[in-house]
Amino acid sequence: MEKRNKIPQFVNGLRVTDKETMEITEMVLTGKINTRLVAEINLYISEGPGNGVKGIGLSGEDAQLLTVRKHRVPELGLVGEVEKTDTEILTILLEKNYIPVIATVGVDKEGVRYNINADVVAGQIAISLQAEKLIYLSNVDGIFKDFKDPNSLISSLPVDQAKELIKSGKIQKGMIPKVNSAVQALKGGVNKVHFLNGKRAHSVLLELFTDSGIGTEIIR
Repeated sequence: MEKRNKIPQFVNGLRVTDKETMEITEMVLTGKINTRLVAEINLYISEGPGNGVKGIGLSGEDAQLLTVRKHRVPELGLVGEVEKTDTEILTILLEKNYIPVIATVGVDKEGVRYNINADVVAGQIAISLQAEKLIYLSNVDGIFKDFKDPNSLISSLPVDQAKELIKSGKIQKGMIPKVNSAVQALKGGVNKVHFLNGKRAHSVLLELFTDSGIGTEIIR
């Protein structure tokens, strides 16, 4: 966006998306990041034990995976809300030992393309698959009682308290849609949600296989 002299704008952590931003979104998410992640997964697996697992790239448009509608906040422009998920293609791929990497672009019933918040999509797909766990990776260690105090990391957080942290303003910006989607996922049948720092080596293993973990878990 900087190369096109566009200044990113956000409303409650969601990116305002006009037509040009939508073109950039598709180009970057589907054309660059998705293919790079798939390539890195396949490279890692080919150099390791393998086990017959392969990465494969998808977008929300493929096999009607994500049907969306225009977001209820009109100022967001071409930002969509997930209206329906059809996870048939994911089930088929998972049964065949593929790891789906999904670019969060979807279409409405008229064929209009929308940018969809990736955290919201992750939550909706987790509900549809009735996932045991949903893990969000970002560039922060988790959820804090005071985001200015690095020693105030919350290890385990019940849903009701998570809602209160949003209301009180202690959860801000891009963390708002993450926590909201986590709450919806737990209500929809997902057992547990984790927030981890993806820049930390082995963060998923350290969270799941140690007593105290290193991030924040949200529980029912």
